[in-house]
Amino acid sequence: MALDGDETVAGGDSQPPVTTAAATTEEKAIARLSPFPNMEHISDNYGDLELEYSSAMLSSLEKYLPPEMLTATREEKAKFMSDILRKYISRDECSKAKWCKNYWQKIKSNYQPLSRELYNFDPELFLLPSFRKAISENTKESFRRIISEPFPGVLVFQMFQPDFIQKLIVEVENIGKWVHETNFPIRRPYHMSKYGVAFVDFGLDIMLQQLMEEFLFPICKVFFPEECGAMFDSHHGYYIENGEDRDPPLGYHLDDSEITLNVCVRKQFEGGEISFIGTRCLRHKRTDVKPEEVFHYCHSPGQAILHRGRHRHGPRANTPSCSRANMILCCRNSLFREMEKYEKDFPEWCNECAHEKKEKESQSLDAKRKGMIRIATGGKA
Repeated sequence: MALDGDETVAGGDSQPPVTTAAATTEEKAIARLSPFPNMEHISDNYGDLELEYSSAMLSSLEKYLPPEMLTATREEKAKFMSDILRKYISRDECSKAKWCKNYWQKIKSNYQPLSRELYNFDPELFLLPSFRKAISENTKESFRRIISEPFPGVLVFQMFQPDFIQKLIVEVENIGKWVHETNFPIRRPYHMSKYGVAFVDFGLDIMLQQLMEEFLFPICKVFFPEECGAMFDSHHGYYIENGEDRDPPLGYHLDDSEITLNVCVRKQFEGGEISFIGTRCLRHKRTDVKPEEVFHYCHSPGQAILHRGRHRHGPRANTPSCSRANMILCCRNSLFREMEKYEKDFPEWCNECAHEKKEKESQSLDAKRKGMIRIATGGKA
């Protein structure tokens, strides 16, 4: 994760190589696929060819080739399909995908997980019975039994068994030990991090996907319906450690998420409060903080906080000695992001929009009042 110029927390700092733009080519006839696959056709294997796109992708796409291309050579078919794919997937994206695939394969081949139970997540083993019961009932009343809302839009609850927290700590420590011993250059959650771990790189994203879809989405559907929509379609999970001998904490920021789950895994010493300083839409993300928007919360081990990614937050500056570790899960909804670009009304969740809406309503009422007075006084007022 890196701190972007727009003050949001985004993807990892180690990046795959970027290719230069290809030289312009002459305009050719438009290559088209058949709208219906030939299910009887046996696709070729392209694994031994030097390709922009994966062999599996081309083999799957081959069934959609027009009839006259099915009898062509492998090289001709590969070029035909690559020309089509290039219109939708850039070479930079392909290069990044290949880099990630090779990077993940190297980790998978060399790193030996310590707590394999985490990778085959069992809700009955790792989630509290009270939390699972509330989710199974799937009502606002059942969620309210386990959730407190100390400040609007900040949901606090217990969800994990202590055994899960302990196994997660041990697994991350084992990852850190492996990285140190092998000197393997792993990606970090954000550009200043030297100790954080991106879960996707070690296969733990499958666990987080299950958590997001089966256990967080039902809650978000009730409390944050606009942001989560029909379902979250991607996520980013990571583990961070902040303290004097660990990574420095991020300043106030927005998350690159619609909804963020923040679980306190470990904390030493008093302090380390999280400060929330107002929700903002894209148009108002840099506006000033109002006193009534400020809320400080003392996060305790095992506790989960669920909040909007657009709820600006960060650690209080007066607690530098506090050492803490957190599991973060950023849940994303691409449809919400796309729709927000065309949003003309005031989003109710943005504090600044709510303030502007109230001001305009007040001005409108004042104008109507003055108009009524002029009519009543014959235009003398």
